[in-house]
Amino acid sequence: MASDGYLETLLAECKPGRALPGAFYTDDALYRLDVERVWRRGWLFAGYTCEIPNPGDYITVSVDTDSILLLRDDSEALRGLHNVCRHRGSLLCDQPSGQLGKIVCPYHQWVYGRDGSLLTCRGMQETVDKSELSLVPVPVHEVAGMIYFCLAAEPPDFEAAREVMADLARPQGFERAKVAKSIDYDIRANWKLVWENNRECYHCNVGHPQYIKANYDHYNANDTSEHIQTQIDAIVARSEQMWAECGLAVTHKQAGMTRFPDAEHNIWYSANRTPLSEGWVSESMDGRQVAPLMGQYSHPDVGTLRIRTMPNFWNHSSCDHAVTTRLLPTGPHSTQARVIWLVHENAVEGKDYSLDELLPFWQLTSKQDWEICGRQQRGVSSSAYRPGPYSLDKEYNVISFVQWYLHQLIGYEGGRE
Repeated sequence: MASDGYLETLLAECKPGRALPGAFYTDDALYRLDVERVWRRGWLFAGYTCEIPNPGDYITVSVDTDSILLLRDDSEALRGLHNVCRHRGSLLCDQPSGQLGKIVCPYHQWVYGRDGSLLTCRGMQETVDKSELSLVPVPVHEVAGMIYFCLAAEPPDFEAAREVMADLARPQGFERAKVAKSIDYDIRANWKLVWENNRECYHCNVGHPQYIKANYDHYNANDTSEHIQTQIDAIVARSEQMWAECGLAVTHKQAGMTRFPDAEHNIWYSANRTPLSEGWVSESMDGRQVAPLMGQYSHPDVGTLRIRTMPNFWNHSSCDHAVTTRLLPTGPHSTQARVIWLVHENAVEGKDYSLDELLPFWQLTSKQDWEICGRQQRGVSSSAYRPGPYSLDKEYNVISFVQWYLHQLIGYEGGRE
C-alpha cells in the first residue's frame, strides 16, 4: 500500500488542467490504494435482475481479490454474499453464473442456505455454533432492474442515485429484458485510462467513424457550426414535442457530452435522454431499428437513454436494445470489461433480431476504445511521458473525472472533506 508520504509527493506533482503523472497508471502501490479507497468504498454495478429471475439464480463478480455472490433467495429477495466459505476460506462458486439449490462448499461440503445461513458442517455439528458462521453479507440495491453492491462497512447513501436513475431508466424496461449477448474483454490499460477515454469525444472524429454518424457528442463550443447547431435545435424541438406525448423528455439538448462526474458534490451517478442524429432511431450500423421495442416504448423515436455510475458502469439504450459496459480492476495495467446487449424478454434470436445486426455498432466502438487505451497505457509507461494539458472545450469531463478520482483518494482520509 502507498504510504501517505509517497502519495503526498505524487499529489504535489499533479497540476491543474494537466493529465496525471504516470505513476497513477502504472504503480502497484497506487493500484492497491485505488482498490481500497475507490473500489471498496463506493457502489458498484454488478448486472441486471433479469439475469437472476428465479430463486437460486446467481451471478458472481470479482473486484480485485474479492469475489461476490449475488443471488435470489427462497423468498425471491436479492442477496449479496461474500463468495467465501466460513470454514477454511474456499471459494464457493467459481462460475460467472448458474443456479443453486443450496450453497455447498466444494472443499469440505459445508452447506449454506440461499440466505447465507450455515445449515450443516459435516463432522462438526456438535462443536460449532452455526449461527455465528453465516456467509458474510454484502449490501445490495436494485434500481429499475440494475443491481448494485458495496464492499464498504458503512456504505454511502444510495437514494440520491436512485432518484436520478429510476424515472429515466424505467421506460427502458431493464427488468423485463433478457441478455442477447455478453462479451468479456481484457483491456491492457489502467481503469482510469478507460474512464478518461470514455469521458471525452475529442478522439471520436478519427477513432469512432460509426459512432459519430449517430450522435452529436463530438461537437463542442469550439466547433459547432451554425449549420450543426440548427440541426441540433430542430431535432431537440421535434423530439420535445413528440416525446411529451409518451411521457419522455429531452434532458440533454446541446452539443457535446453531458457534464459528469461532479467532484465538488461527489456526484458519481448520471442519467439523461438525448436525441440521436436525424434519421437514426437506434445505435445500429445504419440507424435502423434492429430488434422489437423495449419496455414501455410505443414508438422507435425515443433517442438514447444514457446512464453512468462511477467507477464501473455506463450504458447506452436505444428504443430496441440496451448496451452496458461493466468495468472491473484487475491490476495497475489491466481492466476487465464486460459488454452486455439487452433486448426485450420476448424477442427471439433469428426471428425478431439478428446478432449480426445487433452487435456491430458497440462491438466496433468498444474494440476501438480498448485499442486506444492500450496504446495510451504503453505511452504513459514510458520514461519520456510528461503530463500534457487538457482541452477546456473537449476534455472538461476528463478534468472532472480526475478531480473526482483524487477526491476519492484523499478527500475522506483522516475525516477531511
